[in-house]
Amino acid sequence: MVRMPKEKNEEHPVLKNAHLFYERIKEISDKHPKPKEDFFGASPNLFVGRYGYPNINVGILSNEHVNEDYDNPKIWYEKGFDIPKIVSMRSFLINSNFKSNIKSFNDRLFDMTREVAMAKKPVDVEINLEKKPHYRLEVSSDITPYGPTVKMKKAQITENPSIPTKVEKVYSQDDLKASDAMNYLSRHEFDERYLTKLLSAGTMGLKAGRKLVPTRWSITAVDDTLGKKHIKDIKDYTSRTNYHVFSGDYMGNYYIILLFPEIWSYELFETYMPKDDSKKKDLKTFTDYEGMNGRKEYAYNTMGGYYAARLPVLEHLKRVKRQGSALVLRFVTDDYWVPLGVWVVRQTVRTTLENKPLEFGSKELMLKYVKILVQKKFGYDVDNLLTNSRLLKEMKSQAKLNSFF
Repeated sequence: MVRMPKEKNEEHPVLKNAHLFYERIKEISDKHPKPKEDFFGASPNLFVGRYGYPNINVGILSNEHVNEDYDNPKIWYEKGFDIPKIVSMRSFLINSNFKSNIKSFNDRLFDMTREVAMAKKPVDVEINLEKKPHYRLEVSSDITPYGPTVKMKKAQITENPSIPTKVEKVYSQDDLKASDAMNYLSRHEFDERYLTKLLSAGTMGLKAGRKLVPTRWSITAVDDTLGKKHIKDIKDYTSRTNYHVFSGDYMGNYYIILLFPEIWSYELFETYMPKDDSKKKDLKTFTDYEGMNGRKEYAYNTMGGYYAARLPVLEHLKRVKRQGSALVLRFVTDDYWVPLGVWVVRQTVRTTLENKPLEFGSKELMLKYVKILVQKKFGYDVDNLLTNSRLLKEMKSQAKLNSFF
């Protein structure tokens, strides 16, 4: 069964596809061995819900025969796992959950989830459930999917978790802000997945402010926090990027990234691009934008994908030590038949920016190339998007103002 959480943007292309492939997901899940009510296995992660906040469900993701492959997008990418493989692994992970207040720090189960979050590798656990689970996949546009959710009767960790020294250091420093902790760990090569676990489990931040954070919020908070630190850094660069176009795709997500030699601004367009040409006349596109001074509210149109795509763009600008404006076009094709979370966005944009860019002598030449590229690739007139680009409009307006000086 595919359960879709209610979203403010329910028509987003990534959210719509999963309903169309319910039978395909069910077929994959049905191949798993019958789930048990009581089992001994490993837990690579936790899932913190958001409904009922501040009294929410906290789950330990686990099952028999689980290893690091079940919860590591870097491994999935490096090993070339396809969507059916990832769906099979994730639907096998049982979300054994319990109710908790976001500040129930003295609770034994709370302590257990914190150790799971801080551990470097999956932690061996013994789980007893209130009833026998039935495999299904819980999906949304932002989170990595997981299997059935069942109330936990009791649980215990059966080993001493291996916790990295730097993670212990951050946890013990209760006068360190969460943003500073994230940036510190990121500099020491702890990835977004790890930081999300730590933030969700309430292991970072000032002592008085520590609390459980819903996983969906943590994912975006990590991408946004790391991104804002990079924005602060690149604003100091006096050199500008050139007119560059990067393109790349991964699992049915095709990206075209345009960089302009301007002050920092960023815009993302997300469009579902069906194979059927007759459906391309009335395509729905979702977009969000920020200028030099950033955003004042959450990107409700493109949601977590906005921050997940922005982060690698900023990483690229910081790597080349140049400032610039970025227009990112995402085309979601039918090959991306079930949402797997914003890690797909982050990974695809990172990989795309590792490709060699095409360089142009002017904005006009670059846009002309992009129009030809999209027409050739999808049979679609990208002017339908570009004419609505706030970034391009602001750029044109800024050019006119400069003529007075």
